[in-house]
Amino acid sequence: MSEIQNLQPKLLWKWFDQVCAIPHPSYEEEKIAQFILQWAKDKGFYAERDEVGNLLIRKPATKGMENAVPVALQAHLDMVPQANEDYQHNFSTDPILPYIDGEWVTAKGTTLGADNGIGMASTLAVLDSDDIAHPPLEVLLTMTEEAGMEGVIGLRPNWLQSQIMINTDTEENGEIYIGCAGGENANVRFPLQLESNQFKYSYQVSLKGLSGGHSGCDIHTGRANAIKVMARFLAQLSHQYPTFQFSLTDLRGGSVRNAIPREAFATVVFNEDPALFLQAISDFQDTLKSELAKVEPNLQLQAQPTEKAELVFSQESCQKAIHFFNALPNGVIRNSDVVKNVVESSLSIGILSVKNNALEGVILVRSLIDSGNRNVTGLLKSICELAGAELELSGYYPGWEPVNDSVILDLTKKTYADILGYEPKIKVIHAGLECGLLKKIYPNIEMVSIGPTIRNAHSPDEKVHIPAVETYWNLLVKLLASIPNK
Repeated sequence: MSEIQNLQPKLLWKWFDQVCAIPHPSYEEEKIAQFILQWAKDKGFYAERDEVGNLLIRKPATKGMENAVPVALQAHLDMVPQANEDYQHNFSTDPILPYIDGEWVTAKGTTLGADNGIGMASTLAVLDSDDIAHPPLEVLLTMTEEAGMEGVIGLRPNWLQSQIMINTDTEENGEIYIGCAGGENANVRFPLQLESNQFKYSYQVSLKGLSGGHSGCDIHTGRANAIKVMARFLAQLSHQYPTFQFSLTDLRGGSVRNAIPREAFATVVFNEDPALFLQAISDFQDTLKSELAKVEPNLQLQAQPTEKAELVFSQESCQKAIHFFNALPNGVIRNSDVVKNVVESSLSIGILSVKNNALEGVILVRSLIDSGNRNVTGLLKSICELAGAELELSGYYPGWEPVNDSVILDLTKKTYADILGYEPKIKVIHAGLECGLLKKIYPNIEMVSIGPTIRNAHSPDEKVHIPAVETYWNLLVKLLASIPNK
């Protein structure tokens, strides 16, 4: 039990504390799914899992609401596992350690998992309560959303009975979401030729301290991608010091596909006086600190001697790889013409590593429209064709097309305005929500997405605003009590 259980609303925070206590990174949600399944059965609810592990719980309507339109609350079970480089944490076994920091709840050294743990906790709190009015209720908790929406892709059809769905996976107080971007994984593989290491010196270059964040919601903020910055440094080293012969034994960064990488590392080998190399590091860090003073105030670029590896990238492989990843498009490609102040199409390289004699990168492409997705993947195909790299596309999921007139949207707008004292904003998000896929399986269900204010999701700086959680809870409770009859 942590201090957050003393916050209001107590039942929601009690459940979020429980969620934090059970490890649940993507692909390792089984423990928390089984815990919730057994709890629901012990409470006497209908509860079962489908073929891919999604969990559905049903609770009968409270007295007087038996004839109301049935509603499903939806959240995902997994969280993004990110830890600071200097913090030892095993996401498979160790609990998340939440604590209160002023008006926020954050976690010690890791992602908090408020995305989507607060939403999940709110659905369980509604199930657990005995004083919240609600219609016939379903709670759908899906598997592995953060790593490719695998749970909802395999969701059992004809399983849900609800006509309205409230998704709990958005992250801004005072906003109602009615649409989202689709996405696709673009996996690049750049083959390497290796040769024996004849170089005298070996230094590991470390880029740390970047802000990171959500590769959809934060893609427009100008935050630096550590992989791209490292590629830029290596390309600049090659361009500005043409007589400085060097190669690489390692190049890596990032750990999850849907977060902006905060750290990157390169092991550089060379023969010349290290003073020139170290001066290049210092000069480039000064450039970065000047360019990125506002968005990346804590960046650090350093180099330390390291043990020599037996094999290095051949000179040709090294130069081609550096220039390929430096030239790789990244960030906002186009803003929407339809939805004001929303990104239409983007991409972000989230992971880079050396595997099987190749540099392998994982890129997440996002777009509100299919043609935008095809444009971005077309760019990647062209650059890979030119560079001799391989490209594999996978895990496509559709966007959620906005619908401006629905019973649940009108009701949510009115209820939210009553709580806030002003009109909520109707938004489309440049991130993947499961609503698009859910709409494909259940085309007649009406949907909105709501949630409290969360900052820096998918990074160890993730935090959730305590007053916003209470506002979100009040909205959810009043919405459920206001659902009309069939």
